[in-house]
Amino acid sequence: MKKLINNLKLFFRLFKQALAGNTQQDFTQGSIGKAAFLLAVPMVLEMVMESIFAVTDIFFVSGLGANAVAVVGLTEAVVTLLYAVAIGLSMAVTATIARRIGEKDYEGANIVTGQTIWIGIMVAVFVGSIGIFYAEEILRLMGASDSVIKLGGGYTSIMLGGSITILYLFLFNAIFRGAGDASVAMKSLWLANGLNIILDPLFIYGIGPFPEMGVTGAAVATNIGRGVGVIYQLYHLTNANNRIKIDFTHLKLVWPVCLKLMRTSFGGIAQFLIATASWVALVRIVSTYGSAAVAGYTIAIRVVIFAILPAWGLSNAVATLVGQNLGAGAPERAEKSVWKVAKYNVYFMVSVAIIFIIFARQTIEIFSNDPEVVQYGIDCLRYVCYGYGFYAVGMIVVQAFNGAGDTMTPTKINLFCYWLFQIPLAFILAKYIEMGPTGVFLAITIAESLIAIVGVLYFRQGKWKTVQI
Repeated sequence: MKKLINNLKLFFRLFKQALAGNTQQDFTQGSIGKAAFLLAVPMVLEMVMESIFAVTDIFFVSGLGANAVAVVGLTEAVVTLLYAVAIGLSMAVTATIARRIGEKDYEGANIVTGQTIWIGIMVAVFVGSIGIFYAEEILRLMGASDSVIKLGGGYTSIMLGGSITILYLFLFNAIFRGAGDASVAMKSLWLANGLNIILDPLFIYGIGPFPEMGVTGAAVATNIGRGVGVIYQLYHLTNANNRIKIDFTHLKLVWPVCLKLMRTSFGGIAQFLIATASWVALVRIVSTYGSAAVAGYTIAIRVVIFAILPAWGLSNAVATLVGQNLGAGAPERAEKSVWKVAKYNVYFMVSVAIIFIIFARQTIEIFSNDPEVVQYGIDCLRYVCYGYGFYAVGMIVVQAFNGAGDTMTPTKINLFCYWLFQIPLAFILAKYIEMGPTGVFLAITIAESLIAIVGVLYFRQGKWKTVQI
């Protein structure tokens, strides 16, 4: 009992330390388990905030009717492409910053930060210009009706026009993660999301002195929230107490650094687009079996994604650990970090899988009481969970490659395992072997497990240790 109490005290002490952050923590020395915990806790909470961002607008806008919800949904589908760019760039930024921090080259890290600001501006001007001038055409291209276009043109224009806030939230948080200052990244999203939740109903419904802007108000609230989050990030990027501290000298455009970041980010962008496109293809196959199958599949996948957020937090922690340790000239410690965190991830994911397999019905029934929807959801949740042990290792190894700056290896693995294997397998199992939606669910499990196996085989070759960024 005494040992349990001491362990709990240690846990809460480390948890408090993780939330508070420690800009002087050296993750290239000491306990790997402690380093992973201190990095993973704020990263998990950061991802929870990002997932809440995605549902807040839908929640408040739903009171305006189906057309308003359609505006948000169609615009979010377009913004997903921006997310692909932001995530790909973030992978490159995290890996490069982590490498410079591991090398104790803080000036080099500051220069990378300055170039990241320029890259964000260039992408934002391009995307924002398209959004501002062609919002209605974008909605029409997405299949929106005239009434939806009339209602949502302002929302789409503001969301895409304000894309700089999305990009900078991603890119600046990537800087902090690479530097090991994950708590700053977490707090910036807390601030941004908290303001969004408060401002959404005020601008949408015109509460108090605020103008009633309808669905457009959701875009205004979101951009204000994200904008304040970016200002908070900029404050910390110029704060002398942090590892990263930029001034005007670091904002000089250095094309070789910019081009290197963009080259490294290409693989990250491709990774996200390949995975996203494969999920769209799977939904298309499932949709041929009716709306109940799609609803059950959607519910189960949303549950899966939300439940494995801690696993993604550990994966992001691995990216930082690998990058910093490679920079410090300690590739063996980098590899040891990967296997140790992978073990923790397996413990977590298998535990979650057991709970979901046993309580699949109770979990799905939280979201629907339609018997057909519930049954499809149960089948999907259970089949996907059967491969959780493999996924736990696969996501860690993929992020280890990304943390090393080797974004192309996971891209090639994704291309083979998703497009050349998963999609054809899902079609064959569903249509030719006549397993229906269950064939799609089984294909997900097999393909994700294959990614883990192939990823481990490539990882063991050790080529990632020699990547120069």
